[in-house]
Amino acid sequence: MLARPEKYRCIECGLALGEPGFALHGGRIESGPAYFTDRGVLCSPQCSLAHYRKRAAEGTLPAEPPPNPFEH
Repeated sequence: MLARPEKYRCIECGLALGEPGFALHGGRIESGPAYFTDRGVLCSPQCSLAHYRKRAAEGTLPAEPPPNPFEH
């Protein structure tokens, strides 16, 4: 099996989805995480900002948003 990061853990701090403090879209676990990136999910606004700053420093921010899968 290939090693890969846990699918439902914050990529910045490692907090698991569903644990106290993990921000959910609309406050409901069924709606999924409130913050995400092309590299994984983020648990809070603080981790989202930290991830953005780290990628900006690395020069790896996406140049444009991904295409909308619902547009033809």
